[in-house]
Amino acid sequence: MYSSSPADAPLVREPLHAPVAHLIRGGVVEGIHYGSVVVLGADGQVQFQLGDIEAAFYPRSALKPVQAVAMLRAGLPLDGDLLSLAAASHSGEERHLAGTRRILQLAGLAEDDLRNVPDMPFDPVVRDAWVREGRPPSRLAQNCSGKHAAMLWTAKLGGWSLDDYLDPAHPLQQAIAATVEDLTGQRVARVTVDGCGAPLFSISLHGLARALARITTAAPGTPEARVADAMRAHAEMASGAGRDVAALMRAVPGLLAKDGFEGVQVAALPDGRAVAVKIADGANRARVPVAASALARAGVDPALLTEFAGELLLGGGQPVGSVRPVRALDTVPLTACA
Repeated sequence: MYSSSPADAPLVREPLHAPVAHLIRGGVVEGIHYGSVVVLGADGQVQFQLGDIEAAFYPRSALKPVQAVAMLRAGLPLDGDLLSLAAASHSGEERHLAGTRRILQLAGLAEDDLRNVPDMPFDPVVRDAWVREGRPPSRLAQNCSGKHAAMLWTAKLGGWSLDDYLDPAHPLQQAIAATVEDLTGQRVARVTVDGCGAPLFSISLHGLARALARITTAAPGTPEARVADAMRAHAEMASGAGRDVAALMRAVPGLLAKDGFEGVQVAALPDGRAVAVKIADGANRARVPVAASALARAGVDPALLTEFAGELLLGGGQPVGSVRPVRALDTVPLTACA
């Protein structure tokens, strides 16, 4: 199904995005979200595509399951809720902070060893509480702290230096880059710095979908399967209470899903069917319904996806429209909104 040697890196170019969602108000298209969508079948072949699925792009945090696989391959001894946290874009809830502290304690390290950017919690309710209490930005509260704690422990286990674990030339990051190329089946096009300070690898949307499919179809007990099992069993640890990506994994049996900043979503089923979405303007309001329609195209029962059909638009406090996938994608309408 997949080649054992990575293909060439995707081209760095202006993506040829297409309309993927309409903002409908009172029956009129008020706005258009552009983006790209790919749907893979269980055989790994492209079953549907819209926009540009081969141009180089940055998957942002949607790549975290792949990074977690790389750390397990390098010897990281995590499973369960802490492994889910290692692949998380968490909300900054107390369980996330406590889990990150546990990873650091297991590694014999401290919060001061983290090199991610201090930040307030991602969840707006939790963040507002921090502000009321006068709590400052924290490396633990930053949404990638679980990944960074896991990176530190992996580096320590490998006998590698800790202060520069975010350097793209560090052995840890080289190991992660190799796993990215292995699972996506393509060379990395560019390397930059993500918002948290970690190296970020540019691949294609097609490659991202392929990587998650390989994770969900891996043999039990492999690093890939361990990551998938942990994230599915502890979806809120990988995200947070009320997060749409956790709700999506609860709604669709066996689904592994991960979101990323700037409108990225990837999801895969145990048989290898997978979808990946990039919204050009980074809008979450389009990411969710477009991903749901892509999953319906992949064969997921639309009845399981109705809560992800798109947020309502209000006029005078009453529903007057919604965000809807374009007709080319939404061949199986989920719910009808004004």
